[in-house]
Amino acid sequence: MIDHSPARDAVTRLTRWADDFPQPGVRFADLTPVFSDAHGFRVVVDALAACAPEADVIAAVDARGFLLGGGVARELGSGVVAVRKSGKLPPPVLSQSYTLEYGTATLEIPAGSIGLDGRSVLVVDDVLATGGTLDATARLVESAGARVIGVAVVLEIAALGGRERLGKYPLTSLVTV
Repeated sequence: MIDHSPARDAVTRLTRWADDFPQPGVRFADLTPVFSDAHGFRVVVDALAACAPEADVIAAVDARGFLLGGGVARELGSGVVAVRKSGKLPPPVLSQSYTLEYGTATLEIPAGSIGLDGRSVLVVDDVLATGGTLDATARLVESAGARVIGVAVVLEIAALGGRERLGKYPLTSLVTV
């Protein structure tokens, strides 16, 4: 069993909570202080990397996931693919739309030029809430021929039920609230 306690301690100590952001009734977990702390960032990246040391590629979710995914890929000596919000990449792209609580969204990756076919991918992001974004990311990289070997997040908000939506993938969250 991997000891995630240094990462858990850093996340618990450094996360800034913002009530009623971005809208009334929402409590936002701002992980920026964790990322800006050298020790905090290091232990979080190490813990996420330990989730799938055999990953060929890290799928890093727009936007805070880019910070984490780059660090994890560097730690593992693997590649990283930025999973972007719609309209941020030139065509051709592969797209995956999904439903949010308040509408729909689309994620994209380059089509054909990044060679995911047959590769083992770890999906990395900062927060697991309802699971829509992470589920769409996993389906998107699978549509490119990759095999998702896990999903890893820093913080999971258990009351929103995202874990159930990701049931077919091994899931690691460093901290659950």
